[in-house]
Formats: sequence, structure tokens, C-alpha cells
Amino acid sequence: MEAELADRLRTAGLAPEAVERLVRTALDEDGPVDVTSTPIFGPDERSTGDFTAREDGVVAGIPVAEVVFDLLGVDAEAKAADGDRVTRGQVLISVSGPTRAVLRAERIALNLLTHLSGIATATRAWADAVEGTGARVRDTRKTLPGLRAVQKYAVRCGGGVNHRMGLSDSALVKDNHIAAAGSVTKAYQAIRAAYPALHVQVECDTLDQVREAVEAGATSLLLDNMDQDTMFEAVRLVDGRAELEASGGLTLDGARDAAVTGVDYLAVGALTHSARVFDIGLDFS
Repeated sequence: MEAELADRLRTAGLAPEAVERLVRTALDEDGPVDVTSTPIFGPDERSTGDFTAREDGVVAGIPVAEVVFDLLGVDAEAKAADGDRVTRGQVLISVSGPTRAVLRAERIALNLLTHLSGIATATRAWADAVEGTGARVRDTRKTLPGLRAVQKYAVRCGGGVNHRMGLSDSALVKDNHIAAAGSVTKAYQAIRAAYPALHVQVECDTLDQVREAVEAGATSLLLDNMDQDTMFEAVRLVDGRAELEASGGLTLDGARDAAVTGVDYLAVGALTHSARVFDIGLDFS
């Protein structure tokens, strides 16, 4: 991978080695030979083309797609930057290279671009819906295996923020932890004793659990499946002693209703597990 491209990936918060592994896995899935293009085009034939947005939205994944082109020897020039709001007909990337290589790169680049741009576009819609409330939209671990880093990157491109990346960087005490431990307090204190400096979030289904968690010392609470009135009361009870995150059953139409309760975050698993692909196509010149 070219050093300049690797640097751009690092700046975006992505490990170049991990992105290259992802792309090589995708290339391997397509097999060693393109039996459609190889008989039609000679090795010296070249083509140029543009990857163009076919709808309005937010783009993400351009440097990831550029890794595909880099590995296949295709010249690529970005015409937009990740996080940009783009319009239908706007050129995102122009490419030039051996026709066989361009066609081999096409679907892999599109798979990455359309998926990540879909996540960024969905995230932007949520972020716009809660603008001015003080709440921010946050993702979850509901990601596709092997794609978590790039999916969470796309969330950032859309104006969202990331929750924990894995099980080792932050603790989240959920209902099954509480049930098995015997109480919110026991579960929280066990983690705090083992990891004194670790960020710990406690999932609360009821206001009684909110009170217990705060009294135990928790400074981050997940309000699970609470209606608006209950969230208002949770915010009043906590009174700034802990950050609060609304979760469960949230919809884009109801996002602002949840945000105006005073919570700090809205947890939206659908950003990564259900995002619609963003329509992009490659058109040869």
C-alpha cells in the first residue's frame, strides 16, 4: 500500500493493515480469474471511469475503496471526502487503469462504498434529528464480523460517536449480568474492584435500578426501553451525577422526543445492522 494512502487511513482512525486484510479477503472471494473480462479484454487495454452518486446523502469509505484500486494497480483520484454531503450525479472517485483490473475492482469498491455511505447517510439523518438538543447519536456492537472498525468509522463520518469497540475497552453491565450477579450493586462493584480506572456503564430497566446504580457509584447509565416520561424522571433523579444513554425501541421519527429529555446519547444499533446501501455506480467514459 502506498505510504500516503496508509497515512490517510491512520488519520481516519483506521489501521492500514486491517483495511488491507479486509480488501484482500474480498479479492480472494472473487477467485483467481475473472472469466468474463479476461477473454474480452487484452492485458494492455485501458479504461477510465467515474464512481458517481445516484442519490443525495453522505459519503464514507473513499480511502477504503482506494485500497482496492491500489492493490490492483488502478489509478484513483478522490473527488469528494468522507463525511461530505453529496448530491445525485456527483463524482466521488475517478479511476483509470487496465480494463481487467478496473472491472475486478468495481464490485468490491462499490460493496464497501455503498455500505459505508449508507451507514454515514443514516447516521447523519439521526444527528440532524437531534441537533440542538445536546444529545448525540451513538452506535453499538451490532456490527458485521470483520467490518466493525470500518462500520464505526462510517458512523463518525455521519456525525455520530462510537460506543465501545469491543469487550475489553469498556464494561457494560446488562440485564443478564445483573440477574446472575444478584443485583446492580454487586455486578458494578465486582467490575470496579477488578478494573478501578475502567469506564463502566450500567443498563437500567427501571427507575429503582437507576437509583441503585448511582448510589453504587456508577457514572454512566443506559436507560433501556424507557418511555419519554420515565426518561425525564431518570434525568431528574440522576441530576448530573452520571451520563445517560437512551436505548431500545428508538426510531428516527421519535429521536428528538428522546433527546429532549436531557439524555446525553441515543444508542442506535440500526446504524450498522440495518443501514440501507447508498446508491453509487461506476460509469466508463
